[in-house]
Amino acid sequence: MTSRGWGVRNAGVAASVAVVAAMTVGGPAGVAAAGTPGCDAPQWVSGWMAAPSDAFGAVDPSMAPQAHVGGQTFRLVETPHLGGSVVRIHLSNQNRPVPVEFAHVTIAEQAAGPAIRAETLREVSFDGSSRVTVPAGGEVVSDPIELTFEAFQPLAVSVYAPGLAVLPTEHFNANATSYYSLPLAGDATDEPSGAALPLPTTSMPFLSGLDVQAPGTTSTIVAFGDSITDGYVGATYLSVPQDPGVVDRNVRYPDFLQRRIDQAGLPFTVVDAGISGNRVTRDGLIPQFGPAGVSRVQRDAIAKAGVTDVIILEGINDLGVPIGVDADQLVAGYTDLIAQLHAAGLAVHLGTIMPAGNALSDGIATLPLAGPVRQRVNAWIRAQTLSDSVIDFDAALRDPANPDVLAPRYAGADNLHPNPAGYQAMAEAIDLNAFRGRCR
Repeated sequence: MTSRGWGVRNAGVAASVAVVAAMTVGGPAGVAAAGTPGCDAPQWVSGWMAAPSDAFGAVDPSMAPQAHVGGQTFRLVETPHLGGSVVRIHLSNQNRPVPVEFAHVTIAEQAAGPAIRAETLREVSFDGSSRVTVPAGGEVVSDPIELTFEAFQPLAVSVYAPGLAVLPTEHFNANATSYYSLPLAGDATDEPSGAALPLPTTSMPFLSGLDVQAPGTTSTIVAFGDSITDGYVGATYLSVPQDPGVVDRNVRYPDFLQRRIDQAGLPFTVVDAGISGNRVTRDGLIPQFGPAGVSRVQRDAIAKAGVTDVIILEGINDLGVPIGVDADQLVAGYTDLIAQLHAAGLAVHLGTIMPAGNALSDGIATLPLAGPVRQRVNAWIRAQTLSDSVIDFDAALRDPANPDVLAPRYAGADNLHPNPAGYQAMAEAIDLNAFRGRCR
């Protein structure tokens, strides 16, 4: 990882905000800054996120059908990268064409499966009310919640949607199992055993983020990208369904990066803004692949609480099926992303595109286009001076005997996505000293 010119953009970061009780309806998550806090003042930082991808999921990544109808409780399990004692949650309706009502919301530590630890159960309010209606295209942020937990402790946010819950805004590939009730089963948000929540899903409806109150020295790193950032591992050469062996294990590269940061004692939390199938320059081939990176970077990176640094690893899908953009178009997309992030005062760490020459959708089916264009784009990434650093994921994971493919020890079944060992190697390729932070 090559670092560059930190002093140019070392001014205060607009996304660092004062801790206040806040709720927003109908727009991006956010808190009105009451002046940028000093390094000794507490602030909100993002401890976990699931970037909204779509509202069209008929199945989840395991190919299980989804029964989102209405009158249901959803117990949504997420694993924050930062512990704390005061949190707030984000619920999204950004991709649904009609409003959604939440009549009761709770949060607790997960015990096992759909069960929660009853002694940790907390009520969640929104501007003092237990009920909230989120308009089409909107998002809400809860009032602060007192709940003490450690990093990597799974939390369960339970939401009861008394009306229609069809077409929920979701993050398609959550890589974690959540649970929900049968249609019209009623409110089970307080029920500790989870017996009323028999339906599993590895997608993440409604829940899009969790912020943690942290010291002013703590900063957020956003890992922005596609399915490789999302931590997807396909079970077959066709990439579908997902490999069940990676679900609930927290073996995405941002998970491994967080563990490295914790071991080094650095004041960063890493959140995952990957969307499977996402592209830099254009919207996804299907709705589950989300909006183009250049159009979602404000929502999914710049607007995150406490953010100072953004890792960009995206572009393989721009080159893939359907046969996509040329090198100049992809470079223009990267230039746009970097410009938006720098305008917000954020440091940018641009990753090279990893090889997939023996994969199907982003490899063999695009020959002879994808490989040569990828090499040209990577040469530009390594030589350019727009980003604050370069992370050479390609060099870290390619096969030394055949640089057009992933090394066998790092390749998943589809030869496109790394396996857990590959995701760990990605995290180890990152120079932790390149991250700027707020108060280093």
